[in-house]
Parts: sequence; C-alpha cells; structure tokens
Amino acid sequence: MKLTRRDPSSHPIVRWALKLHNSRRYRRFKSSIRSLLNDSENPWKKYVDLTIIFLIVSSVLILIYEVKNPVPEWIDFYDIYIVSFIFLVEYLLRLWVSSDLTEDLVAEYEEASFVGREFQVWRALGRGLKKKLAYMLTPGAIIDLLAILPAYRELRVLRLLILFRVLKLLRYARSINQFVEVLSDKRFELLTLLILLAFVMATGGIALYVLEETHNPNIHNIFDALYWSLVTITTVGYGDISPISVPGRIIAMLIILFGIAMISFATSVIVSAFSEKLIQLKEERIVDEVNKSERFLIICGYGQLTKMFFRQQPLQEHDYIILDKDPARVQEAIHDGYDAIVDDASRHETLARFNLKGAKVTVLCMSHDDVENIYITLNAKSIDPTIRVIARASSPQIAPKYERAGVDHVLLPDEMASTLMSVAILRPIMYRAISGIFMGKSVARLDEIPVLPYSRLLGLAIGSIDFHSYKLVLIGVQRKEDGRFHFNPEPELILERGDILLVMGHRMSVDYFRELSCGGECEMA
Repeated sequence: MKLTRRDPSSHPIVRWALKLHNSRRYRRFKSSIRSLLNDSENPWKKYVDLTIIFLIVSSVLILIYEVKNPVPEWIDFYDIYIVSFIFLVEYLLRLWVSSDLTEDLVAEYEEASFVGREFQVWRALGRGLKKKLAYMLTPGAIIDLLAILPAYRELRVLRLLILFRVLKLLRYARSINQFVEVLSDKRFELLTLLILLAFVMATGGIALYVLEETHNPNIHNIFDALYWSLVTITTVGYGDISPISVPGRIIAMLIILFGIAMISFATSVIVSAFSEKLIQLKEERIVDEVNKSERFLIICGYGQLTKMFFRQQPLQEHDYIILDKDPARVQEAIHDGYDAIVDDASRHETLARFNLKGAKVTVLCMSHDDVENIYITLNAKSIDPTIRVIARASSPQIAPKYERAGVDHVLLPDEMASTLMSVAILRPIMYRAISGIFMGKSVARLDEIPVLPYSRLLGLAIGSIDFHSYKLVLIGVQRKEDGRFHFNPEPELILERGDILLVMGHRMSVDYFRELSCGGECEMA
C-alpha cells in the first residue's frame, strides 16, 4: 500500500511563514526595529531612550504628587493609558525581535520536505514559543512587564508597581547600566563579602539572643537580635536595641570590628572596579573619536622614534592613537599630552576595534621587536590589504621579511643614523642643507603632490608644467604603474592617475601649487 503525505507547503501556517521569510521588506523592517531597540550605534536609538526615560520620570513624579494632591483627569489619563500603552508596545516589540518564529517554521518545513516525513506544525511552534518564553523570563523582560501593570490598577496597591518603571532606567540610562556592569564584574568578591556578612550577622545575632533574651527588654525574638546584629555590623547603630550584659557588649565590640573591616574591603573592591571601568570608558571614547575621522594613524609603540615623529609632525586631535602593551609607556605618552591606550596591537581583536575599512588608515609599527611588528602587519593586512603599513626594522637583513609580510615601507633608523653621521663628518655643508630641509630650519621644503583623478595635472607632460613660475624645483616623479622613482624625469613623461611629484620650494609655493593642481582635495586623498 502506498502512503500519501500532505504537502507541507499547503499548510496555511507554512505559507504564512514562507511569505514572511521571503519578504525582504519584512526582514528589513524587523532588523530596523531590533537595531532601534538594541543597537547603541543606531543614531535614532538615543531619541527612543530619552522618550522612555521621560515617561518613566514623569510617571514616578505623578505617583509622588498624587499622595497628597488630587490629580487632574488628563494627567491620570496620560499616566494610565498613554505611558502604559507605550510600554506595552515596547514590550511586545522586544518580544517580537527576541527570536524569529518564522525561522523555526521554515526550518521544520525544510527538514520535513528533505527527509520525507509529515510536517509537524506544533513541533516548530513549540520550539519558537520556548525561545519567546525564555526571553520573557529574563530579568529585563520581567521588569518591562511589571512596568505595564499599573494601567490595570483597580487596587491602589498596584500603583506601587510604578516603581518598577524606575528599574527600566537600567536599560536606558547608560551611566546606571555601567554602574551595574561594574558591580557585576566584581560579583565574586561582593558575593564572598555578602556570605561573610551573613555569617557574622547570624553568629552575633544568635549569640546575643541566647545571652540576653531573658533579661533584655528590647529583645523579644530572634528577629530582634538579627536586626541588632545587622545594624551594628554596618556601623549604623540606631540605638533602639543595645546589649546590657558584659558578654553581650563584648560581642558588640567584635561585630563592630568585623563591620569596619568588611566596609573597608567592600570600599576598596568597588573603588578599584570603578577605577578600571573609568580607564576602559576613557579608552573607548578615544577609539570612538578616532573612528569618526576619515583618515588616522595607529601608532604601535611609544619610544624614541614615536617621540621624534610627534616633534617633527604635530597631529590634530583624533587623527591618531598610540597603542602600547607597557602601561608605563602609555602613562608617559599621556603625560606628554598624547592619546594612548594599553593594548596589544599584534592581536587581531585590537585592530578590529578600529574603522579600518571605512577610513584611510596608516599603521606605524614602532616597536623594537621585529616579530611583534611583523605580527601587527599581518593582522592589519588580514583585515584590509589596502591599509598602509610603515614598520621599523632592526637591521637591513630582516627588511625582506617585512616586505614579504606586506609592509609598504620599511624604516631602518640605525642605518639612516649612520649614513647621516658619515655625511655630517665628510660633507658638512650637504648635511647642514639636508638637515635644514628635513628639520624645517631652512626656506626650502620637500613635499609630495599626488596626481588625483580630478587633478589638473592629469594627462599633462612634465615639460608643459612651468615649475619655475611657481618657484618650485621638481626632484622626481614616483610612477604608480611600475613603482619606480624617476629622478629628473624626461619632459615627455605624461602624468597619470596615482603618480606622485616630489617638489622642493618655499612652503607658500608648495601650498599654492597643491591648491592650484587639485583644489585643496590632496589632503583628503
């Protein structure tokens, strides 16, 4: 006998799920709602957060005001219906985007079609509803639900549920959320302290109850003794209950000492946690500001080369960031007035924090460790091969390894220093001229003029450009097509896109020629 099986796609729920699953508009809309509620990078989320915070604060103020004052009808309508309705919509939207029921239905449909079994709609629905229930049982979802209930408050006691709306601030107020994160990071230490506190409180309370229950008129039961123990150990000391016997007072003295020690321990834990968090927040702010720039430098390592670079080339704020593994060197950089954070640039996660694909980025590997510089280069090139990497090499023998790793330019400071030393000894006038140009102590200045797609230089022959009229001297041209540098090029050389002219002249002449050739867009290229 041949078994017949119903086509799963004919099921109305499957048709509905497939229609939503294949709808690009539906997926885009759900993704936008999820981003609006959960993505801190969404530019509209801050307005949603401010609206919810306003509703929370206004409803709490109304609760306080109506304790002794009659509330106008329109305010009551606003508090009962408008605020609660908005919270209800928010709760349902969060429940909707917490998981995708259509995905479970489509997955069950595809599995049933593939293996040739009967489509079980309740199996898929049960799987999806289980995910929804798991979200509904999270602390944030429970708080959101309790914040809605005051709208249905025939009993006045339900108005106290408005206070749960204050807890919603944990989701929307960033500073409060960060405070909770700090406490969460130190939950082990705080839990240990809480257990110790409970042990000492119970021990002291039971001891006082046994010793003074019969002759202390203020202790009627074990709860009174535990209450006294907690008030004493926290050094509050209301004075409504106090020991009257010598053993009881000795217990009180011991509990006070324990209380001082535990308060000191708790204070040190929380202060250290906030200090670490403040450093982390400051570093995140620096990274966020750098990521907003269209072009920036990532300087890996703060040593003598980095210091010399900053002395010769002052950078604008947010155009750079210094990364170093050594906290002492980072503190030195900060003391010198530079933006620096403690991080290992050789780790992939470190460079992935930056907007490497959305901006023009140059990575400077200034570490004294060649292996670390090569690792930084490999990480940067793995994220985006177009990132420009300039690395310091310890010797000419290891320079080829840098080039194989993808370094665009290799610096050999030791070799350069020895060369300049020889020039200074053997050709002092040449050294004085060269150092004057590079150190900015002379009138002459060397600079690069790129040939951009919109440059007026594009397609011109070198001989057709009157550099003398601009009071400039053309040193050479770096050709993009072959990567060669043509010193004193032929007049017939045609400039192409990507070529770079090396010119020398007065700063005003160079700036004028740059502006004239590319309309001030050279700096943006």
